[in-house]
Amino acid sequence: MSHKLANRKREINRRRQRKEKLAKLETRAKKASPEELEKIKEKVFKLTPGYDQIFENWGIAE
Repeated sequence: MSHKLANRKREINRRRQRKEKLAKLETRAKKASPEELEKIKEKVFKLTPGYDQIFENWGIAE
């Protein structure tokens, strides 16, 4: 039972970290130059499979 709880806790920590990182990237993306925006898009692309939805929510979809 404790093995399942450890895995659950690890996944919750990953989700929290991902959410915090996306929030920081969003604030940077709003005031980024076009070159920096491309770098941010690459980071989001590597970070999560739902990157296209995130770009739409941020208003920077292609």
